[in-house]
Amino acid sequence: MDKEYALNDIVEMKKQHPCGTNEWKVIRMGMDVRIKCQGCEHSVLIPRKEFSRKLKKVLVRNEESYE
Repeated sequence: MDKEYALNDIVEMKKQHPCGTNEWKVIRMGMDVRIKCQGCEHSVLIPRKEFSRKLKKVLVRNEESYE
């Protein structure tokens, strides 16, 4: 399973958000990763180590981040 992720990617987490959606957009990366729910626009800041553990897969890649 590919765990490579970058800014503006749409990712799927292991647990879905209470609003019913499981698609998140990575909007900030650093020591922590900020992700925004694609259903209700709620954003969550989680430590990178925890994010990597809870990440299921990358759904849509933002190609400019990989060049």
